[in-house]
Amino acid sequence: KELLKYKQEARNLQGIKDALQQRLIQQDASVLQLKQELLRANMDKEELHNQNVDLQRKVEERNRLLAEYKKELGQKHRHLQQHQTKMDEMLRQLSEASYQQVDLERELERKEALLAHCMKREAEE
Repeated sequence: KELLKYKQEARNLQGIKDALQQRLIQQDASVLQLKQELLRANMDKEELHNQNVDLQRKVEERNRLLAEYKKELGQKHRHLQQHQTKMDEMLRQLSEASYQQVDLERELERKEALLAHCMKREAEE
């Protein structure tokens, strides 16, 4: 009886052992799968990091170009303002010259009329 009891207990223990070994195999497979997923996730993370670094570099380059363009635009705006000021001054001078020309033409006409009048009087005398 005792031998049967121990045999039964040994079978039960062997069953438990087999079940535990099966469970261990499943857990090992799960751990292996998780390690593979972790490796893939780390690779994806590294790729995303590299893409992020590349994008940051591109953004910095575009910001640098933008700053250069703004600087150039500011310089061109200042030059344009300077040229506008010069053009306004030239237009003012041209306008003054036109007024002076009109005044001189009127004075010339008066003097020509006076000369003609004087010549007419002299001819009459």
